[in-house]
Amino acid sequence: MNSREIIENGLWKQNPGVVQLLGLCPTLAVTSTAINGFSLGLATALVMAASNGSVSPVRKFVPDEIRIPVFILIIAVLVTVIDLGMHAWFHGLYVALGIFIPLIVTNCIVLARVEAFAAKNEPVPSILDGFFMGLGLTLVLTVLGALREVVGKGTLFSGLDLVLGPSAKQFVLTVIPDYHGFLLAVLPPGAFIGLGLLIAGRNWMESRKAAAQSAPPVALATGH
Repeated sequence: MNSREIIENGLWKQNPGVVQLLGLCPTLAVTSTAINGFSLGLATALVMAASNGSVSPVRKFVPDEIRIPVFILIIAVLVTVIDLGMHAWFHGLYVALGIFIPLIVTNCIVLARVEAFAAKNEPVPSILDGFFMGLGLTLVLTVLGALREVVGKGTLFSGLDLVLGPSAKQFVLTVIPDYHGFLLAVLPPGAFIGLGLLIAGRNWMESRKAAAQSAPPVALATGH
C-alpha cells in the first residue's frame, strides 16, 4: 500500500469516525465544542502514530501468545506521556477533557490499527497509517464539535483560551448573536444526531460519486 492510499483511507475511505464507527465513546462525549474535539483527536493521532511506530520494529520479536498485552503496554506508556504533558502545559484543557485522555489506552481505534497494520508492515508506513487514521478521527471530532457548539451555544472556538492562554478569548466567534442556546445539541442525544448527520452526508457524497462514475457517457451531437 502506497502513501496516497494510506492517506485516503485514513481521511475518507476508512475514516474511523464515520466509516468504521470506532471510538464512539470519546466521539460522543467530548465533542461539545470544536476545541475539545480537536484537542482529543490530535492527542489520539499522536498516540496512534507513536504506537504504530513503536510496534512495527518489534513485531517479529513478540510471541503471538502475548502480543495483545505487549501492544497495550506500549500504548499505555505513550498515553501516559501525552497525559502528563497536557497536565503540565495545558492544564485547563486537561481538566476539560478529564478521564478521556487516559482512556485513549482503551480506545479500540488505537489497538485496531496496531493489530491490523503496524503488526504487519514496516515502521514508516505504519507511522503514516496511525497518524492519518488519527487525523481522520480528529476531523470528525472537530466538525461534530463545531456543529454542536454552533447549534447549542451560538459560538465557535469557545475554550480556545484553554490551549493558547487567556489572550485567546478574543478569537472566540459569536456565530449567532443574542442566542439563548439549544440544550439538546450539547447533551449526548445531540452528539448522536450530529454524528448521524455526518455519516449521512458522507454516504450521500459517496452515492453521488458512484452514480456519476456509473452513468453512461453523453454522446456529442455531430453536425452535417
